[in-house]
Amino acid sequence: MYSLSDFDFNLPPERIAQLPLPDRSASRLLHLDGAQIIDRRFADIVDLLQPGDLLVMNDTRVLKARFFGVKETGGNVEVLVERVLDNRTVLAQVRASKSPKPGMKMRLADAFEVTAGERAGEFFTLTFEGDVFDLIEAHGRLPLPPYIEHDADEFDENRYQTVYSKEPGAVAAPTAGLHFDEALLAKLKDKGVNFAFVTLHVGAGTFQPVRVEALAEHKMHTEWYTVPQATVDAVRAAKAAGRDVVAVGTTSLRALESASQSGELVAGSADTALFITPGYTFKTVSRLITNFHLPKSTLLMLVSAFAGFDEIRAAYAHAIANEYRFFSYGDAMLLTTQNK
Repeated sequence: MYSLSDFDFNLPPERIAQLPLPDRSASRLLHLDGAQIIDRRFADIVDLLQPGDLLVMNDTRVLKARFFGVKETGGNVEVLVERVLDNRTVLAQVRASKSPKPGMKMRLADAFEVTAGERAGEFFTLTFEGDVFDLIEAHGRLPLPPYIEHDADEFDENRYQTVYSKEPGAVAAPTAGLHFDEALLAKLKDKGVNFAFVTLHVGAGTFQPVRVEALAEHKMHTEWYTVPQATVDAVRAAKAAGRDVVAVGTTSLRALESASQSGELVAGSADTALFITPGYTFKTVSRLITNFHLPKSTLLMLVSAFAGFDEIRAAYAHAIANEYRFFSYGDAMLLTTQNK
């Protein structure tokens, strides 16, 4: 039985990528094939996939979810939208010297007011005075991850979105997808690789550390996902043909596996709190494209479950020694499940 300390490792700060590369597909790719570690370029993914393989991508779009403002009492606040509930209401983190009470108004970005509602765990319900998506897009700031040390600029607003992002609702990017550009997708299509989409709105909880040594005691954050029937049909066709179902990112994998808990993939929308640790049997996904993850994170536990605990430890040690770039703007890995 693994515990939290088993997923710790020492990462030199200079290995954390602070900026994306000029070209999306110019990243490196660590190909983990069983216990074999192969250094590649991300563009090699075209040669590593076969006609009929299915790439499943998360088409969520990152909201400009961060706001600075003032309470009606004059105190400063920072608001990070976690989830849009409807076109006037959100759940949000609110940082202030004193938590807002229900009914308190806050002026955000010196542009509009929101009204605090009831507390929901670590979040607050906020009611906007106009359309949530319009106000977020017009006045919000892109919420880069906490380990990126610069404020988001116009370059980030482009590069911290996948080229296929469509459904607004995330507060963090599905970062494995950031390596794909239109030219690379065209090459894959020309080869006969198929594409399908899920939507999982990545929440700020993806960056929350696990704080308990016993993993069974960890309470997983929830995220909303949807798996369309067209994606279910594409997965079934790929499997029937003996081809791989390749999740682009841990978010696509979580959506697919969450929708497969009955034993086979079914279409639908739901919240998921699926916590994947070593010992989990993967039901739908056979290969995974993913970035490098934080020490002691649930995502490191997920990839360790997927490709093997010892294999991932060895791959990460190799990546650090060979100066791979880590985290959201960093390099990628291609993994094959041990369940295959």
